[in-house]
Amino acid sequence: MNGTEILAVFLVALFSLLMVGVPIAFGLLLVSAVLLLYIGNFTPQLLAQAVVFGANSFTLLAIPFFILAGEIMSAGTISKRIVTFVASLVGHVRGGLGYVVIIASTIFAGLSGSAVADAAALGAILIPMMIQMGYDRATSVALVCASAMIAPIIPPSVPLILYGVSGQASIGRLFMAGIVPGLIIALALMILWYIMAKRNNYPVGKRATIPEILTAFKDSVFALFMPFIIVGGIRFGIFTPTEAGCIAVVYALFISIVVYREMGLHDLKKVFIGTSKTTGQVLLVAAAAMSTAWVVTTAGVPQQVVFALQDLTSTPTILLIVIAVFLILLGMVMDSTPAILIFAPIFMPLIKAAGIDPVYFGIVMVLDLMIGLLTPPVGTVLFVGCGVGNVSLNALVRKLWPFILLEYGVLFLFILIPELVLIPMKWFM
Repeated sequence: MNGTEILAVFLVALFSLLMVGVPIAFGLLLVSAVLLLYIGNFTPQLLAQAVVFGANSFTLLAIPFFILAGEIMSAGTISKRIVTFVASLVGHVRGGLGYVVIIASTIFAGLSGSAVADAAALGAILIPMMIQMGYDRATSVALVCASAMIAPIIPPSVPLILYGVSGQASIGRLFMAGIVPGLIIALALMILWYIMAKRNNYPVGKRATIPEILTAFKDSVFALFMPFIIVGGIRFGIFTPTEAGCIAVVYALFISIVVYREMGLHDLKKVFIGTSKTTGQVLLVAAAAMSTAWVVTTAGVPQQVVFALQDLTSTPTILLIVIAVFLILLGMVMDSTPAILIFAPIFMPLIKAAGIDPVYFGIVMVLDLMIGLLTPPVGTVLFVGCGVGNVSLNALVRKLWPFILLEYGVLFLFILIPELVLIPMKWFM
């Protein structure tokens, strides 16, 4: 059977279902059924088994644990304590609240692992503060959304876990590889914000006194310590990423209930319900996407992709640019979870043939697809920002473009200079 035809059937079926608005999980199952019918190997039992095996992964257990930890911290005052501490340090400079957004997002990234959670939790606190200080509403929301892209790169990261599962890459190495790239994104956003603050004469806040800084630090120190527990435990082999998720939940419950005493049984009920809903959505899509990835592999699509692009394997940089452009377009029409789970296995043979480190490629792929969360029509973080910031989609998109272009610039910087990812990863490992 012609491999090109199989690839064409897969892509046409996938994007046709997305265009007509079929829910992504059911769309992926339909794509799997279409492919199995096309190659003459369709049985309902086979498809059902693929879905079950897709969700039957010990590593995927890390996702509900990190989601639960993020929900616990969002429900209490942990995010507010982090904001207060960062504001005491940099709130007095021109455009200070913008720097607070970026730094707080970087810290919260080490707690939640989700761009959506980051944008929702910090946006609810910081957007009203920025508007009250005289910042433009749409610009404030745009900065919060753009800063939320740091969360899926710095560990713990749900998208990196998904990539590790589907691409057969070490999640521990992925976590270590994401630290410096996440910090580089934060630095790039700060430079852009500095230029915008000078150009637009953004307001200056009140300088905090030393006692106020110390008080803010004391109130937030337990929350600030959590990323070090997670990263340090994985780095020194004390626990696996899945076990790190369990530790994160226990630690978040301890500081919320025992230390800060801000959560009760009623709050926990809402947290568990919220976690169940989010986990159900993510893992249903993950199971469907994993089954689609298995069918795609069985049909020989990865081999066809390698054959079509084999001339580029001798020039890894050009190959990465081609893949990055494809993922940019893909990220505009498909959510990141199915995109990672389906296309990571497809690209992996090609990446290995070109001699590219799969962990390095994971950082590039995840960052590329995460920026897609900021672009219409399927921009999850975009819609969260509209809801939290009470701003229209058109107004937000107009203010977001400088941040989107900056983050794509950082993405291509990582492609042109792989050492920015590889050298820190080797150092941390």
